[in-house]
Amino acid sequence: MQKQRILFTSESVSEGHPDKVCDQIADAILDKALSLDSSARVACECLATKQFLIISGEITCNGKIDYEQIARDVIKRVGYDKEEYGFDYKNCQILLKVNQQSTNIKDAVDKVNIEDQGAGDQGIMFGYATNETEGYMPLAISIAHKLVRVASNLRKEGKFKGARPDMKSQVTIDYTDPKHIKIDTILMSIQHDEGINLDEFRKYVHDEIMVNVVKSFGFNKDFKYLINPSDLFVIGGPAGDTGMTGRKIIVDTYGGSARHGGGSFSGKDPSKVDRSATYYARYIAKNLVAAGVADRLEVQLSYAIGVANPISISISTFKTSKYSDEVILDVINKVFKATPYNIIKTFSLTKPQFKYSDTSNYGHFGRGDLNLPWEKLDKVEEIKSILSRYKTLEK
Repeated sequence: MQKQRILFTSESVSEGHPDKVCDQIADAILDKALSLDSSARVACECLATKQFLIISGEITCNGKIDYEQIARDVIKRVGYDKEEYGFDYKNCQILLKVNQQSTNIKDAVDKVNIEDQGAGDQGIMFGYATNETEGYMPLAISIAHKLVRVASNLRKEGKFKGARPDMKSQVTIDYTDPKHIKIDTILMSIQHDEGINLDEFRKYVHDEIMVNVVKSFGFNKDFKYLINPSDLFVIGGPAGDTGMTGRKIIVDTYGGSARHGGGSFSGKDPSKVDRSATYYARYIAKNLVAAGVADRLEVQLSYAIGVANPISISISTFKTSKYSDEVILDVINKVFKATPYNIIKTFSLTKPQFKYSDTSNYGHFGRGDLNLPWEKLDKVEEIKSILSRYKTLEK
């Protein structure tokens, strides 16, 4: 029987993708709310289509938020600044449908003792880390993110002629020979102006974007590639495809290399464990992998609304662990405290030193360009100290 190849694929999208436009607006509103009131409660949802944007949700904030101006500023920054795009910051109609947070949710979350703060909802959250890359992120999603990021930056700098804001990338890695991992295929679809020379456009994408990004990762340049396989991609962004908040959750996390609890991040304040506990699960997984516990590690946390402590903590090490699951769970319970209060305090999530809107594009994890607190490796030595008391598994 012919040996079957082992392939894995991840995708990413640019800030001009219609779903990402919505994520950015929702998170920009969150940033503004927290700047006015660190105890603001925000659950913001957006929908964007041709020259029309809806901003809705439940927001309680001790301060005035100019929703429309925030949205128009984001749309302009992304690059939708011409009426011919079918969606632009000057001409799109904006409809506001914003209510205050439910008092039932508020009463469940807020406690007399702030350290007893309950989770803002029930749910399951996953965190993941792998030593496959320097940033402890899966290879495929790391390359996919960089492709659209480089393309977007070149467009903004005026070097990528004819390109428009909406872009997608997809990267397939060949793991058939674990000792010689290589890139199998790269796919990019990039919105463009009318009347461009598609052959020249494709050549630029291959030579100046694909090849240079692959070089930066030190991988093979003989990969197969597809560039705008549908040929024309003039109509894009919200004019070509309705966008909504929270529809790119796999792009936001690990590109499908790990499981996902289903909850999105954007537009949610840190009392919502969909966001904050997922950040904490990544923090746990990354520190454990960096401490040498396993080559790959996934952490699951589960919560009940109004309850502080997780209902459960579980792990998966994909047969790469040097220790038993029991030992790893003991380490987690000794080193980490996954209550909403502790997560928010540890990461300063209500008074962040970063902008939530900066996490809306190119993933919430493995971001070396942002000083994100859940990416810190400040528990490694403590983990190693505890592990020194245990024997490793026999291979």
